[in-house]
Amino acid sequence: MEAALVSVATGVLKPVIGKLTVLLGNEYKRFKTVRKEIKSLTNELAAMEAFLLKMSEEEDPDVQDKVWMNEVRELSYDMEDAIDDFMQSIGDKDEKPDGFIEKIKNSLGKLGKMKAHRRIGKEIQDLKKQIKEVGERNARYKGRQTFTSTKNETVDPRALAIFEHASNLVGIDEPKAEIIKLLAQEDVRASEQQQQQLKIVSIVGSGGMGKTTLANQVYKELKGQYECWAFVSVSRNPDMANILRTILSEVAKKDYATTEAGNIQQLISEIIDFLADKRYFVVVDDIWDVDTWDIIKRAFPATSSTIRIITTTRMNSVTHLCCSSFSGHIYNIRALDMVHSRQLFHTRLFKSDEDCPSYLQEISKQILKKCDGLPLAIIAISGLLANTEKTKVLWNQVKDSIGHALERNPSVEGMMKILSLSYFDLPPYLKICLLYLSMYLEDSTIEKEDLIRRWIAEGFIHREGRYTAYELGERCFNELLNRGLI
Repeated sequence: MEAALVSVATGVLKPVIGKLTVLLGNEYKRFKTVRKEIKSLTNELAAMEAFLLKMSEEEDPDVQDKVWMNEVRELSYDMEDAIDDFMQSIGDKDEKPDGFIEKIKNSLGKLGKMKAHRRIGKEIQDLKKQIKEVGERNARYKGRQTFTSTKNETVDPRALAIFEHASNLVGIDEPKAEIIKLLAQEDVRASEQQQQQLKIVSIVGSGGMGKTTLANQVYKELKGQYECWAFVSVSRNPDMANILRTILSEVAKKDYATTEAGNIQQLISEIIDFLADKRYFVVVDDIWDVDTWDIIKRAFPATSSTIRIITTTRMNSVTHLCCSSFSGHIYNIRALDMVHSRQLFHTRLFKSDEDCPSYLQEISKQILKKCDGLPLAIIAISGLLANTEKTKVLWNQVKDSIGHALERNPSVEGMMKILSLSYFDLPPYLKICLLYLSMYLEDSTIEKEDLIRRWIAEGFIHREGRYTAYELGERCFNELLNRGLI
């Protein structure tokens, strides 16, 4: 659903192309001298739009490309202004003048339209020249890069989460016990045979809530009760063959990960053959879309033996599909309460929870309120404060910077990386809708209807086919909810 007119990636290129297309229509066919220029400019902008949309999917684009993208976006706004002025200046239909004064006015009006005609021709040529200069400048400086700079890869904090010792985790005992109980609990919808066979618990929640950590703690406690077990992370852009090889390697306790042999169908068949009549326990972590799960689930045969599966995801649509595939339960992971938030925060900064100086307690409370029980945020901010002098002034500076200045601090790079994954996975029309929420004051209540109508008024969403603009706005709103972003 390409429901947005304005995109965070392309600026107003889409509506500009639409307006140029209108200028090529029959209504403006009398402007023959500029039609060729308009058509050329339209083709150039369409190619630019396609490139900008592709670049918007890059999680960490080249610095030079970022500059070029910004220049093109700014140009798109200039173009829209020029085209609007032109269409307004020649928009009035010619009428037959009546009387001398009216003839004079009509002649002056035609003169003005002729000037507008010449002006749009000159402005189109100027815009084409600017586009050419921007493109040439980008190519020129990119061409001067005679070496490729290497940078250290950021370690995904989720990968480190599985090595965290249980004694260092806060607030994990209760949810872990709940997951274990769900895996053992009978499902009234299932048959007696199914009760003893495959059961699944799907953990769902937004990024940084601790889904991977929770799943891993349950996995460590229960895997010894089964003949085979595996823990596999899927991620946003999965290599399905590699994921299936990893599952096969772990359940078979044999290294299949380095071999390139076997396509997806062959690997699924090998896993099914190996797991037949075996008791197994598998964790499939970080599933991003329903198609991925639809492939992976085929590797898990519903045998007569006991089978337990845990999945984790940020998407409500994925978690519902996981549980509909087998006899399953959905587990909505909860944020830490204030007691556990404070415990996690203080034990990472002081020797114990009680050692926080009295002059920092109120600031700590305000910082934790902003973290809103998100474990990843609490860990990131406490890591930043661990390298900051314990003074009221400096801690207040960190508190005030949460939400807008912290992205430049390397201490919270891991947190930003995880949370930004959800943003980069959004299609362009949802990115601009999500970013618009920053217009509201922090901690304010946002009315759904008001938000959707604002999206429409800004031109992000428009009527499409049999759907009204508001109906499409509701779909955008619900999709952001489904992804756990609002």
